[in-house]
Amino acid sequence: MSKKILLTSFTTWQPHQPSNASDDLLAEIARVENLPYLPIFLRHLPVEVGAASQKAIAKIVEIQPDAIICCGMAENRIELTVESQARCGQDTIKNPVDLPSLIAGTTRTAISHDAGKFVCEGLYYSVLDYLQRQAAPEIRRCHPPCIFVHVPILTPKNLAAIVADFLLILQRLAQGVMG
Repeated sequence: MSKKILLTSFTTWQPHQPSNASDDLLAEIARVENLPYLPIFLRHLPVEVGAASQKAIAKIVEIQPDAIICCGMAENRIELTVESQARCGQDTIKNPVDLPSLIAGTTRTAISHDAGKFVCEGLYYSVLDYLQRQAAPEIRRCHPPCIFVHVPILTPKNLAAIVADFLLILQRLAQGVMG
């Protein structure tokens, strides 16, 4: 049976934005055929931490994915950035995924330690917190890996490389790169 990977994206939040790059990337991924895993899309999340988190967690409960990639747009970045941690007030949750191994060999991807203090970080923190609380240490069951990827504005120049990097990250998560 194919591994299920939940992929989330946001809607726009500024009048000048014709689309959200995170959703544009997921639209590109949806066009790829014969993937060795089952992508499940939760697109157009509202740009509001509570509502986005509630929808994402409800989908996690519903489908019990093997991995989760939450995506958000970073208009001022030039490459995909995988976030190493999420903060909420004074609390920080560090991602346990081996991010250097996850992105090894990519050409347009880096690790970031600043998820942005906006709805992206709020969603990431909420999902990581939920997953940690659901892990059952007494039976050593761990939660599915979850990462947050910030997506730059997609252009004809960067699209192929960004899609290739994202597909490699998807494949590695499906294969269980954890840490």
